[in-house]
Amino acid sequence: MTEKRSFPDLDPPAIAGTTEALHAYAQVFGSYLEALRPWRKHWWHISLRPSLNGMTTGVIHAPIDFELELDPAHSLVYVRTATGVVKGVPLRGQPAAELAGTISDFLASNGIDLSLIPLQEPEEELSTTGYSPDVAAQLAVAWRGVGAAMQAFRSGIREETSPVQLWPHHFDLAMIWLPGEKIPGEDPDDEESSDKQMNFGFLFGDSGIPEPYFYITAYPFPQVFPSLPLPPGATWHTKDFHAAVLLYRDLVNKDDPAAYLLELWNGLLKAGREHLLTK
Repeated sequence: MTEKRSFPDLDPPAIAGTTEALHAYAQVFGSYLEALRPWRKHWWHISLRPSLNGMTTGVIHAPIDFELELDPAHSLVYVRTATGVVKGVPLRGQPAAELAGTISDFLASNGIDLSLIPLQEPEEELSTTGYSPDVAAQLAVAWRGVGAAMQAFRSGIREETSPVQLWPHHFDLAMIWLPGEKIPGEDPDDEESSDKQMNFGFLFGDSGIPEPYFYITAYPFPQVFPSLPLPPGATWHTKDFHAAVLLYRDLVNKDDPAAYLLELWNGLLKAGREHLLTK
């Protein structure tokens, strides 16, 4: 039986509290990754990866290896160790610092003492009190649909790409295309400033666009991009940042949302190859 990908309706005011809470919890996960995982270019070591019902750290290597999974579909955080011990922590809108303490206490009780490893404190301005299990389950479905489309898009790209990954700091699910060219005049050893790239992302809203949306941007941003035609519904955004933007609410009205996303992404990837790379 084939699963039909779902892109549920998401009401921006209704999801805001839960989105902020999950963002705070994702930052807890990112603190463990930043402290324990070896560095990878473009900070890929601190990002989360899609799992069946949410996002996971994947294996974190420690004196005893462990994994953290954020499961908004069932309002749980799972902590799994290589010794076979599993703990499910219910999400109930507890502060991020409390969740971090619960995780660390459980790990310590199972032979993984991280007391001497500095963990980054979660950002205090992110509130968790608006958390709703029903909304969290909706967001998990949206992540699954968008993640599946990104994986399908990524599979057709011949050049290097990042993993499909969730960034704890900005809370966007994204994938980077790296064609392998450097930007003239930039330090080639500093990949952050010298790698030509395009970023294909999705998030549940931020201060710039306070509702769920997709973005596609490039670095360096070709001047010709804003003059290029986009599929109906997508627009060029030039306030605060330069990107092609598609509001999620405009996607869900499409007959085949996943096919529309692939058309949008592949069209701009083609434009990137034409206008970003040296001819």
